[in-house]
Amino acid sequence: MPEIPEIRAHAERLEALAAGEVLKRFEPLSFTALKTASPQPNDAVGWSLCGIGQRAKFLLLRFAPPSQDAAATAGDGMTFVVHLMQGGRLRVLEPGAKRPRRPRDGLARFEFESGLGLMLTEPGTQKRAGVWVLAGDPTADGLVAGRAPESADTASVAAANPLAGLGPEATDIDAAAMAELMAAHPSRLHNFLRDQRAISGLGRRLANEICHRAKLSPFAPTGRMDSDGVEAVVAAIGAVVDESLAAERQLPQMSRSAERPSAVHSRTGEQCPVCGDVVRAVEYRDYSVNYCAGCQTSGRILADNTTSKFLR
Repeated sequence: MPEIPEIRAHAERLEALAAGEVLKRFEPLSFTALKTASPQPNDAVGWSLCGIGQRAKFLLLRFAPPSQDAAATAGDGMTFVVHLMQGGRLRVLEPGAKRPRRPRDGLARFEFESGLGLMLTEPGTQKRAGVWVLAGDPTADGLVAGRAPESADTASVAAANPLAGLGPEATDIDAAAMAELMAAHPSRLHNFLRDQRAISGLGRRLANEICHRAKLSPFAPTGRMDSDGVEAVVAAIGAVVDESLAAERQLPQMSRSAERPSAVHSRTGEQCPVCGDVVRAVEYRDYSVNYCAGCQTSGRILADNTTSKFLR
């Protein structure tokens, strides 16, 4: 799943291309695409795309009415929040390009007055990517969340604002704040890094890489992390995200998973580039935790996903 570097770099690409475009229409191409019932997305027709940003693993497309200046945008604009999930993409449609009524893998489409377009796509049968429409700016105070359909259950109502409940952006946390978060969310380090309620924007690849860079076991308990460990995690987050972001910015479009830089992630059986030991994995049903015993556990092997005693 795209994480902070991929989403942030893609937001920068799209903003450079589409900032200032005037919305002609928004088209849901699948009944699963639009996650909110109000505000209506086409209430923003005629509004300018004033910016594209990133929060956690979400793209934020901010629109402002023609009469509003930049200072008024936060309260009076509208934000389309896009989650790509695992394989989704927000793709550019060039002016004059064909617009099939039912494009393959298409979920939703933004059409602009200039002829430019953006289309949310997701391959496969499990369509989980989607768009939430929120009144205001979700990064500012006073956000008015979207409203779920009348028939929605409690979970759907809570999902009307996908940014609600997110922890702070992983790259914005200093050592003191990180220590507080670890104490408040005691768990294994790898799990903590992926818990969007604790800190947001990281996923499996970055969690593996951060643990390796910090020279800490993925099973290290955050509730007992000392100050050196906390500082190592904060430094590792900054370094790993910066390196991944620099690599992503060199590409014309969002990278595929296999193209993203890694020392240990998805490298089971390969040689650790730091110490030369073998990269190992703890296997779960849906994913693997990769680590280097030489760098992270003083040479000790994490036996399995539940019973290992090697927590440091």
